[in-house]
Amino acid sequence: MTAINGSAAAITGAASGIGRALAIELAARGCDVAIADRDEAGLASTAAELATRGGKVTTHRLDVSDPAAIQAFAQAATSAHPGLNIVINNAGVALLGQFNEIDQAQFEWLMNINFWGVVHGSRAFLPHLERQKAAHIVNISSIFGIIAPAGQTAYCASKFAVRGFSEALRHEFWLAKSPVQLTVVHPGGIKTNIVRNMRTGAGITDNARRVESIERFDNEFAKTTTAVAAQTIIKGIETNAPRVLIGGDAKFMDLLQRFRPGKYFSLLQRRIEKQRAAAAAK
Repeated sequence: MTAINGSAAAITGAASGIGRALAIELAARGCDVAIADRDEAGLASTAAELATRGGKVTTHRLDVSDPAAIQAFAQAATSAHPGLNIVINNAGVALLGQFNEIDQAQFEWLMNINFWGVVHGSRAFLPHLERQKAAHIVNISSIFGIIAPAGQTAYCASKFAVRGFSEALRHEFWLAKSPVQLTVVHPGGIKTNIVRNMRTGAGITDNARRVESIERFDNEFAKTTTAVAAQTIIKGIETNAPRVLIGGDAKFMDLLQRFRPGKYFSLLQRRIEKQRAAAAAK
């Protein structure tokens, strides 16, 4: 088991959302942190919050779509925190549009962040982690790494890929009797700005769908706070959980997919339509 108190963690996407909440929660539990993000203002805000909680904090500007930058981050973080033994590959983005509305460059942009950022982050830190007595990698997938709704081709491709990569890598660690544990995380609707900050497909010519998607996410789907998400992930680290589902919605959709793997989307869509009709009737 990787004990939180006395550890040091590297966290990507720490300027906001789950990454920020993880940094705050880990620091409160006696863990030093190396926080990284391309949003320098948000990163500074997170660092200011952490300064009130004690412990060592280092900040690192990072674009996770750049493999060389990830390697430099790993070197800087492990130099500043020699005992670093937790890596959380959290940074991620979203993209609005059906498959025929997003172009190849946009698809690759998302994959470079959501998937390759996780792969390169795991590879960059792994030699250091394997020298620790106990270490942990946390890779953030999504409930959309378990189910695949319409309109999420790129996002689902990235998050299913994170899931597959993480499960196979965990099995390799197990066979090698490695000191490194790995947890893959599948959040449901979390109260973050990922939908507000999403890019819009090249084939979408108006802003109405973007506004509708943001309102729908905020009002219907974002039910779990980032603090609860962070606490759930940390419990997964402490218990060496191979997989963590966050939120009742994620747990429900996981079960639905297990029992009706070929028909879950139509069942889920009918449930959503009934909920909306009931809400409109009030």
